[in-house]
Amino acid sequence: PYDGGQRFCSEVQKHTKFGDQWIVVERKVYNVSQWVKRHPGGLRIIGHYAGEDATEAFTAFHPDLQLVRKYMKPLLIGELEASEPSQDCQKNAALVEDFRALREHLEAEGCFKTQPLFFMLHLGHILLLEVIALMLVWCFGTGWINTAIVAVLMATSQAGWLQHDFGHLSVCKTSRWNHLVHKFVIGHLKGASAGWWNHRHFQHHAKPNVFKKDPDVNMLNAFVVGKVQPVEYGVKKIKHLPYNHQHKYFFFIGPPLLIPVYFQFQIFHNMIVHGLWVDLAWCISYYVRYFLCYTQFYGVFWAVILFNFVRFMESHWFVWVTQMSHMPMHIDYEKHQDWLSMQLVATCNIEQSPFNDWFSGHLNFQIEHHLFPTMPRHNYWRAAPHVRALCDKYGVKYQEKTLYGAFADIIRSLEESGELWLDAYLNK
Repeated sequence: PYDGGQRFCSEVQKHTKFGDQWIVVERKVYNVSQWVKRHPGGLRIIGHYAGEDATEAFTAFHPDLQLVRKYMKPLLIGELEASEPSQDCQKNAALVEDFRALREHLEAEGCFKTQPLFFMLHLGHILLLEVIALMLVWCFGTGWINTAIVAVLMATSQAGWLQHDFGHLSVCKTSRWNHLVHKFVIGHLKGASAGWWNHRHFQHHAKPNVFKKDPDVNMLNAFVVGKVQPVEYGVKKIKHLPYNHQHKYFFFIGPPLLIPVYFQFQIFHNMIVHGLWVDLAWCISYYVRYFLCYTQFYGVFWAVILFNFVRFMESHWFVWVTQMSHMPMHIDYEKHQDWLSMQLVATCNIEQSPFNDWFSGHLNFQIEHHLFPTMPRHNYWRAAPHVRALCDKYGVKYQEKTLYGAFADIIRSLEESGELWLDAYLNK
């Protein structure tokens, strides 16, 4: 057993491999080697913190800390001595402490309390748009103009943003109800998998823009991103595609194909391979409902076309909104930064406006969302001034852009990365 002492980095950091993983939470050392397989957030997210102090991530992801601590008791193997520092890897102890105090202040101010009416109205408007779309086809037929209106209504219902709220446990008082409603929204209203989403998205939050840990920067060799990966690929003479033109072909293989092709395949593959049968049942219920409703008007072929056209529009919306806050930011390998610094270097905000709030599902406050993922989104604006003040105190850059500027930066960053790759490919 680990008995503390001046061996935080030398002893704990030895246990980082799958099957032998230790983490430190609130100065206690836990052996999570076997627990990772049963972790509700997925096995990889804990693995990303193996050998590290995971206190900040632990606090950020779990709304009911007392409940989680009970599950962790059997995993406890020791505790750090009083003389040993809590922060590992040369993290700024004062910054970490001030961020903890900020979270406590926001909790006291009620920023983590949900307004049930907000989410009830949001769910109600999604269901209403679904009904209106079906009624339009029933009343006005399947003409091109009416079908286009129907497709737009289905694509703009924003069920994707709502499932995101439940997935982060930021709506209901208990995790159980959040998980249950999450399965309904992402499964029955979107035709996707809660388990797949949890496994993928929580990794992104745990280590944003970190290669080999954030799946969102795994571009499947279609793109090179940031300033490190392009040079690596160039030096190794890797050329799966002409990356110096990636800012051009992005428009053809990025936004149009991510959801209809890549995610669609990955979701079903993940559910079957990992035996997520409850998710599969919810997902099938979506397709049964959709085709029962629309094949009677369009027939099977045109109902499939309508389905994919809606996915095509959703994919554009999703890609631009999710990438505007991350792709132009710093992308690198693990640097073991504190929670605030790690999130701020990989994340930026978009200016607040009624349209931007609606269009992004309040993810224009991406900084606050990443720092406090369980905070209900209608409270991000309340937290933002406090976060900015803390960043100013420690010289951490807090970036905010216009919506157009953020979109333009996606293309600009791809072009810059492509140029770095070409230079390395030709000259190094």
